[in-house]
Amino acid sequence: MKKMWQLWLTAILATFLLAACGTENAEKDNKPATENTQKEAKTAEAAFPVTLTDAVGNDITLEQAPETIVSMIPSNTEILFALGLNDEIVGVNDWDNYPEEALEKEKIGGQEFNVEKIVSMTPDIVFAHESMLGISDEGLQQLRDAGINVFVVKNAADFEETYETIETLGKATGKSEEAATIIEDMKAKVEEVLAKTATVENKKRVLIENSDAPEIYAPGKNTFMQEMLDMIGAENIVTEEDWVMISPEEIVSQNPDVILIMYSYVPDIVESVKNRDGFGDITAVKEDAVVQVNEDITSRTGPRLAIGLEEVAKAIYPEAFGE
Repeated sequence: MKKMWQLWLTAILATFLLAACGTENAEKDNKPATENTQKEAKTAEAAFPVTLTDAVGNDITLEQAPETIVSMIPSNTEILFALGLNDEIVGVNDWDNYPEEALEKEKIGGQEFNVEKIVSMTPDIVFAHESMLGISDEGLQQLRDAGINVFVVKNAADFEETYETIETLGKATGKSEEAATIIEDMKAKVEEVLAKTATVENKKRVLIENSDAPEIYAPGKNTFMQEMLDMIGAENIVTEEDWVMISPEEIVSQNPDVILIMYSYVPDIVESVKNRDGFGDITAVKEDAVVQVNEDITSRTGPRLAIGLEEVAKAIYPEAFGE
């Protein structure tokens, strides 16, 4: 009987020991996750308050990470979503179409935005854009007068300024680490594209169209597209500064090797370009090198811009990508 009692007592003790070990292991398993969460929270707290100067010279001070955000232009929206701010974004531009989650957000208008609607959303911050200035000045001031933080994002003119924009929005929203990751990934993609196009021997002459005939506009020097062409070793047939209007006759005379179409408002635009008077003699038409590229990823200064560079490079030098 005594022996049975000892065995029963041993079993009870073993049960308690196993339970204690299980609890201790569970605490150990949960400890890293808890510590990481606390560390992330402390890092975000340490970043605030933060004061940032916007494109018009206004200093915006944020005491804490904004919990409600309105984005007024597609490039800002793409950056903010990439930073992981889906829950914080309460309003976007009518033209915002990426990512898909942007389509579900409340629309605030375009260049002529709805001031009353934005005010009713009580956002902690509104991210406007330098390209809006002149047209939207009065509305932006009305938002400021209503006590809303309005941060005018600089119009990025190249990749470096795009990286700076992403970094700035990361600081403003407590997402600096996420911003650094986005920039790192973009730079890696750019380097990948440059490595492939570096082996190209025959530099191609390119026309980039941003609108259809009769008023064909194309980017020249000191434009984002010029930087892309320079990066991949292609020559722009437009030698003037900024955006210029170019005639069909001048295009025929310049005889580009490649024509890039950067708009989608004209149905069957590639065939339409090929069928313009006199274009049958152009090398780009003869060699079927009239290519339509995605205007959003090649013009929006956000996280997809590096992919836009790749698309432009593939259109001009498909052989460098095995296509």
